[in-house]
Amino acid sequence: MAGAQHVIDITVDDAEIRAGLRDLEDKIGNLQPFFRDIGDALLNSTRERFNTMRAPDGTPWASLSPGYASRKRKNADLILVLNGYLHGLLTVQTSKDTLRIGTPLPYGATHQFGDASRHIPARPFLGLSESDTQDILDALADWLSRDLPA
Repeated sequence: MAGAQHVIDITVDDAEIRAGLRDLEDKIGNLQPFFRDIGDALLNSTRERFNTMRAPDGTPWASLSPGYASRKRKNADLILVLNGYLHGLLTVQTSKDTLRIGTPLPYGATHQFGDASRHIPARPFLGLSESDTQDILDALADWLSRDLPA
């Protein structure tokens, strides 16, 4: 894709996940196979937020403004979905030490964090839910219990 890459950086603050990743990195070195293993599940979880219209912490997204709701014809019952580009273009990228789930669309950051000057509330779609966190911990436990070469 040509043009600038827009990055929304959400850091995992969960100490248990961070410790598990350190342990797994000590065991296998390159974390990319693990990140590929969990990346699709996290991508699906992120996409599902557009159906449930809830942030990773379970908070419902702010409703559409009355003015926009009255003008919106396509996907009128959905928030953050007009043509489906935002959730449709979500991607997973992995490297030996990074897992990224995001969108190349610049307005992704506007919706993730909000924009007070344009009266757009934050409607977070990126991040880890409690279920995502547990899935990662379960996957880490599985990978750490495997007889893998270092």
